[in-house]
Amino acid sequence: MNAMPSRSADTPRIVITGFGAVTNLGADAASTWAGMREGRSGVSRIVGEEFAPYEAKWAVKIAGQVKSWDPTGVLDAREVKRLDRCTVFGLAAAEEAVRHSGIDFSHENGDRCGIVIGSGVGGIGTIEEGLHTLVERGPDRLSPFTVPKLMVNAVAGNASIRYGLRGPASAHATACASSGHAMGDAVRYMRAGLADVMLTGGSEAAVTPLCIGAFMTMRALSTRNDEPERASRPFDAGRDGFVLAEGGAMFVLETEEHAKRRGATIHAEVVGFGNSSDASHITAPDAEGSGAGRSMRWALEDAGIGPDAIDYVNAHGTSTPLGDKAEVAAVLKVFGDHARRSAGGRLLMSSTKSMHGHCLGASGAVETIACIHAVRDGVVAPTINLDRPDESFDVDLVAHEARERRVRYAMNNTFGFGGHNVTLIVGRYEG
Repeated sequence: MNAMPSRSADTPRIVITGFGAVTNLGADAASTWAGMREGRSGVSRIVGEEFAPYEAKWAVKIAGQVKSWDPTGVLDAREVKRLDRCTVFGLAAAEEAVRHSGIDFSHENGDRCGIVIGSGVGGIGTIEEGLHTLVERGPDRLSPFTVPKLMVNAVAGNASIRYGLRGPASAHATACASSGHAMGDAVRYMRAGLADVMLTGGSEAAVTPLCIGAFMTMRALSTRNDEPERASRPFDAGRDGFVLAEGGAMFVLETEEHAKRRGATIHAEVVGFGNSSDASHITAPDAEGSGAGRSMRWALEDAGIGPDAIDYVNAHGTSTPLGDKAEVAAVLKVFGDHARRSAGGRLLMSSTKSMHGHCLGASGAVETIACIHAVRDGVVAPTINLDRPDESFDVDLVAHEARERRVRYAMNNTFGFGGHNVTLIVGRYEG
């Protein structure tokens, strides 16, 4: 049986009224989605003076960096100086999401408005900078902003102050599943009647020397340095690891009643949430995908729909040999012939990480943008670089080009180190 609490007839429906993003595909949600839809890669050679001392020694020289973006176009320049890059991404995406939703928090009851954010490593850049200062210049030269900059909950804290969100507030740090967990908990708070509005999503700024070096020594990253745009290749037989990326995405969620009362535009509905643990290995996925399968099944149960109702799965699909294999195995077990291409199954599955890389804890949030557009606009983003699909992957992986398809329900998978599995289901809104 599902460990998730099931919905009753009087459980409020939770809708998405606004979203924003900052990624290597674009400085806002619209350009990020355009990059996904067009099959454009945001992966390139790593730049930055902080990487210069290591470049000659590193086997990895590529990442999904956010370049040519000036945050002072969205946030005050003095504020930006006091914040870690992770928090800047989160606040900029939040500002867009709030504008997009049309909500004015100054006219809302702040006690009924909350925030839940996910980030795998939070202010890792500040931690690295602080350590260099400590070693080279001494503790008295550390910035007094070091601690509030590095906190994993810095986005949640700063955004709650910015908008006067006095309701439920928390931050998740469950590796790559972080923003998925955050969004799921935001839904639960509103279903439980604890809030009318929740700001939620995730942010990550882990393209730093320490993170690149650490993942590199694990041999988790692609070394396709001569072809950065072709390096992230989920489900392809030539995949050799993921591409580390950065960015953030945020959403305004509301109860349907609240959204209708203020005349908001509703873009989609969050109908299901499931999460589980592999309980098998701290970094490697369960080979059979059993934990991922539980997460998907529990999300379906939570939504009150069967596997055949899902038209599109936005895969975790990181481009690692073990991870992609385990996820496909889980999907085939959960969906059966509905997923099997050889059996005429109609399920579509793609990985947008083929374009923007792996944003770690922000992944679930960034990829929810693709799910919203799938159900709202009937367009499924592709898996690029899928030149030679692994022969055992009997699923339509939407190779190379976006596909027009009427999508009633889209499933979003995010899995993280520690064995964390999260599944969200987004549905087309039909009031």
